[in-house]
Amino acid sequence: MQYFPIFAQADGLKILMIGAGEVASRKLELLCRTQAHIRVIAPDVCDAVMALATQGQIALEQRFAELDDLEGIDLLYMATSDEPLNRQFALQAKAQGLWVNVVDAPKLCNFITPAIVDRGRLQVAISTSGAAPVFARELRARLETWLPASLSGLFDFIAEKRTEVQDRLPAFEQRKLFWEQFFRLNGDRFDERTDNNFEQAFDTLSTSGELLLLDAHTPIDLLPLAAVPMMQRLDWLCSDLDLPQRLSELVRRDAGRQPMLSLSELAARLEKGERVMVYGESETIAQLVAHFPMAKHLRPGAL
Repeated sequence: MQYFPIFAQADGLKILMIGAGEVASRKLELLCRTQAHIRVIAPDVCDAVMALATQGQIALEQRFAELDDLEGIDLLYMATSDEPLNRQFALQAKAQGLWVNVVDAPKLCNFITPAIVDRGRLQVAISTSGAAPVFARELRARLETWLPASLSGLFDFIAEKRTEVQDRLPAFEQRKLFWEQFFRLNGDRFDERTDNNFEQAFDTLSTSGELLLLDAHTPIDLLPLAAVPMMQRLDWLCSDLDLPQRLSELVRRDAGRQPMLSLSELAARLEKGERVMVYGESETIAQLVAHFPMAKHLRPGAL
């Protein structure tokens, strides 16, 4: 992983953009959606950037940039066609410990701006590490059609309800189960049924646990697609065996890992409403199938 994705708090961020052509205007269109302080320096300014300045969304200075302009900023964008100038400012900014992005010059960057799908509180960032930005844009276009505009209102609704859920369900495990149930009922809609689905999620909240069983000899890539969301909801993965990397990738990242539990310990976890997967040899899985008839045995093409 060449770049690690990080969502930065933009409020109060001081951003300097050197350059004010069409390329700069596309970057500024995104940056102006934030609460950052944006300053643009360039002798020549395109109409789109001038419009942003007229609207008060950016502070524009029509002049040539100087190295002293780097003082007091947090992020630098270089969007000029002058490669020596871009390099000079990028190297100086890095020496000052600043984050730098040079358009179409990934080797001079220590951060890149991904293609973004914006649904209010839900944001999806897509990057090819600068290798194929055209592909990133095409993938973004697909996601734009797949993620409905209703998600923006839905996540505002959820943010407003979080305190109420915490008050009604003090235990973290209860809240996690509640939100899983809410999304199963509501999906991605935000309409007159969303409030009803919210209340219904409380009414139908189940505290019963779930046990998934996976034979170590089962090819991970042949498991049915329906197994993936189950593994993404796990609280614990129990095994005395070395875990295949592919299995570790599919299981929820913050699920606990621990050695095999006894039958009584497994039963206690399930009674508490926890979701557990056991990854073991065929003999172990057969014993658990007999002891826990309601367990879901993960096999190619079946659950």
